[in-house]
Amino acid sequence: MRWPGAGGRDRRQALRSFLAARLDEQVNNFSVVMQGLRARLFNLQNTRRAWRVGEHHYDLGNDFFAAMLDSHLTYSCGYWAEANSLEAAQTAKLDLICRKLGLQPGMRLLDIGCGWGSLMKFAAENYGVQCLGLTISREQAEHGSLRCAGLPVEFRLQDYREFNRSGHQRFERVASVGMFEHVGRKNHQGFFEMVRRSVSDDGVFLLHTIGRNAGRIPTDPWIDRHIFPNCELPSLSQIFDSCEQGFLIEDVQHFGADYDPTLLAWHERFEQAWPSFAPRYGERFRRMWRFYLLACAGSFRARVNQLWQLVLSPKGVPCGYRRQL
Repeated sequence: MRWPGAGGRDRRQALRSFLAARLDEQVNNFSVVMQGLRARLFNLQNTRRAWRVGEHHYDLGNDFFAAMLDSHLTYSCGYWAEANSLEAAQTAKLDLICRKLGLQPGMRLLDIGCGWGSLMKFAAENYGVQCLGLTISREQAEHGSLRCAGLPVEFRLQDYREFNRSGHQRFERVASVGMFEHVGRKNHQGFFEMVRRSVSDDGVFLLHTIGRNAGRIPTDPWIDRHIFPNCELPSLSQIFDSCEQGFLIEDVQHFGADYDPTLLAWHERFEQAWPSFAPRYGERFRRMWRFYLLACAGSFRARVNQLWQLVLSPKGVPCGYRRQL
């Protein structure tokens, strides 16, 4: 398939117009209907299936992701309010999270879905905290441990459901950045119960997640098959319903439009680095990965997908929470 026009801008505009038309919501595609039915009937993110996305996606190769991402190895939306480069946007996002959490030297931070440890490394180096991170990617855990050598940072190759079942471990701060999309509606309640038993009564939890306006819309079957197996984007109402028994929602910030330039920056770096990876992955993978990055960029530009940062506390921040800008 050839996109209209020779430039990337024309391709992105065509995709944006297609997505903005919401054709996927108007056409009863059989595969989409079946995907939605599967999500309603089965727990697609159970403990047995949970490791599949780590093996299928996040274990593609540390050198591959290092070539596409910034120097922090941050695989989530950057914060472009005052940034003019991917590096600056990701640094700003990491610092924004640390300031929203109100990190202080000596605090303990739990990072659920820690990736290669970008948040933990940044927080330990700049805010003097001790960090424990959970991941289901063996390559992330091994490479992240090397990157964080000498810092008070620990990686655990462990599903979040298996962590701290007794509730004996407590952390002043908890964060989950770009992981909740893999939890699934049938596990939302259990996820927040795990966070509640792990965060101290006077602590703070930050959730950073992609979402959809309507929770009834199923994951695109192509994304589910080729990119993120068993992924399911939540809606705000699903998040609120699942956390209301254990948390007070202190703040919600939306900067989904910032995912457009983030994905385009990843795409640019991917294309620049591709010649060195072509022998390993092949042309089919290149077409698939290009479509993934550009289609997702278009979905955020068309405001089909959203990006939220929520700050929650178990019993309310004394005197009220003030958002950090």
